[in-house]
Amino acid sequence: MSPYGIGSPSPGWHLNSGFMAGKKPKSPEPEINNRKARHDYAITDTLECGIILYGTEVKSIRAGRMSLGEGYVRATEVPLSLELHGVRIDEYAPAGASSQHRPTQTRTLLAHKREIRKLARASQQKGVTIVPLKAYFKNGRVKILIGLGTGKRSYDKRQDIKKRDAQREVQRAMSKRM
Repeated sequence: MSPYGIGSPSPGWHLNSGFMAGKKPKSPEPEINNRKARHDYAITDTLECGIILYGTEVKSIRAGRMSLGEGYVRATEVPLSLELHGVRIDEYAPAGASSQHRPTQTRTLLAHKREIRKLARASQQKGVTIVPLKAYFKNGRVKILIGLGTGKRSYDKRQDIKKRDAQREVQRAMSKRM
């Protein structure tokens, strides 16, 4: 029996215990993938970079209004920079016309100096390019996963498609079996 009466809760007990007051459940934040890059390039090395954005750009990405398909990254040693080109971030509709951003502007990526130098030297080789692979949120900040890729030949692409189809058939056969 409780000293506070029959069946009464202890003094520290609250109706909504386990939930923090004022906190909303987080909605899943989008992860924008560049499937075309994985299809067209053999990715050898990847790097997670930060990106410099304005408020309406972040809100637009959070709404999933970003396209990485036509994007590429240019790394230069002099001056030392890593820039994202050709990526489209749509305008954020609820914002007014005066506070909008340009959808296809060049954006600066953030990485350590030694990593930028390494990418700049690697991208100078023939047939090597740097492509954006994925955009996602990490601790409330937008991160871009970039990859160092070499172009695939058309027969390599066909072989990848055949492997994918074979794996899909095996998965279907296994699911029917159970």
